[in-house]
Amino acid sequence: MTASLDYTVVIPTTGRETLRPLLETLLGGEGPRPAEILVVDDRPGGSDLDVPGEVRILRSGGRGPAAARNLGWRTAKSEWIAFVDDDVVLARDWPRQLAGDLLPLPPDVAASQGRITVPLPTDRRPADDERGTAGLEHSRWITADMAYRRGALAEAGGFDERFPRAFREDSDLALRVAEAGHRIGQGARLTTHPARRAGFFSSLKAQRGNADNALMRAKHGVLWRQRTGAGHGRLGLHALSTVAGLAALALPVLRQRGKALLAAGIWAGLTAEFATRRILPGPRTPGEVARMVVTSALIPPAACYHRLRGEIAARRPRPPVAVLFDRDDTLIVDVPYLNDPDGVRPVPGAVELVRGLRERGVPVGVVSNQSGVAKGLITPEQLDAVNARVKELFGPFGTWQVCVHDDGDGCACRKPAPGMVFRAADELGVDPASCVLIGDTGADVDAALAAGARAVLVPTARTLEPEIARARRDAAVARDLSEALRVAGFAG
Repeated sequence: MTASLDYTVVIPTTGRETLRPLLETLLGGEGPRPAEILVVDDRPGGSDLDVPGEVRILRSGGRGPAAARNLGWRTAKSEWIAFVDDDVVLARDWPRQLAGDLLPLPPDVAASQGRITVPLPTDRRPADDERGTAGLEHSRWITADMAYRRGALAEAGGFDERFPRAFREDSDLALRVAEAGHRIGQGARLTTHPARRAGFFSSLKAQRGNADNALMRAKHGVLWRQRTGAGHGRLGLHALSTVAGLAALALPVLRQRGKALLAAGIWAGLTAEFATRRILPGPRTPGEVARMVVTSALIPPAACYHRLRGEIAARRPRPPVAVLFDRDDTLIVDVPYLNDPDGVRPVPGAVELVRGLRERGVPVGVVSNQSGVAKGLITPEQLDAVNARVKELFGPFGTWQVCVHDDGDGCACRKPAPGMVFRAADELGVDPASCVLIGDTGADVDAALAAGARAVLVPTARTLEPEIARARRDAAVARDLSEALRVAGFAG
């Protein structure tokens, strides 16, 4: 039974020393071997990872776990994608347990969550950060051990890369998968997540997650906590504590000493209550008590700051996740009705830019009008030969959309119609609104906007001035392909 499971394991990593033992367990595990193990190195740079030779390494450039996982599943070809974190401990028979969870699932079940256990110290009470890790045992949909059908990931567009940390990005994906009509199952497999101690200010740094909470609220409404089982949180009390603390500092300047004392009392009371709530379950050692007192005073303003920052960021337009290119005069120098592959000449710098996007895990595609076929000036075979040469020079694209019709044919694909943009987004597994189309004519801009995508015009000598003016008003204009990618949000 287990031999028929088609799955790939994707592991995002920042190079933790726990990665090697995890990989050795997977490679020597009992049960069906994965089609591939993809380790996504999410460090901005550094030395090569110490991994066994059978493991394939991808590099996502330090863009966060959501981007790393997207690169992994989009690279994989298997029916199932099993995500695990680089610091978990898997049982030797985890592959067999995974197969037992996945193989019986009906088609409408798009994902299976593993059970997480967090061993806590037996000789003392757990510290604050250890209790935080233990909360993973009751969390829903966390990617410490989560398997998705590849088709469901493509339909949902993958992880939202606006979540830069390992926080809420998994809940957001699961909600979108469920909203698409799929079910998410609870598996029987068991994965261990050690509870490791963190630094003195780790709980303060964790308040950055309030920005992610703001994004969850913007995307899924005020009931997102109930839907994900995230609990109520303390933001209201943190806001009251912060306001009281600021008032206690500001009111004496206005000679409002009585009100200042009242505000200081409110701040002190809330801070003491918060610190006590965190101290009592812990080991109560002098170091732990000091850590709880100091961070309990600092957490409320930090939480409010990051929540405000997140609310502002959530209202900005979502950056694109995929790039579609026009072919002629965008990727290659335009030769009218080109029918000879030997005439293919890349636009200077285009090959390197496209390869750079691909290496970073950004989906790329081509959308191109080729009316020369309808006009009888080139044959379909010649067109295929030219496009094959483009692929040879640039590498593989995630989608190729070519319209061979002429203006009068009334098709829905020829730009400025949006048909090719819709089909390209579908094949890349992303929302059209998450695409940016880069081209050299007004038809490129109009096709993108009609599909709800973004557009950047890179004018050439043949681009008409009215087209440039319209693009400046409705889209964006760049001097060259490199600047177009920066304008679209793909700098670096």
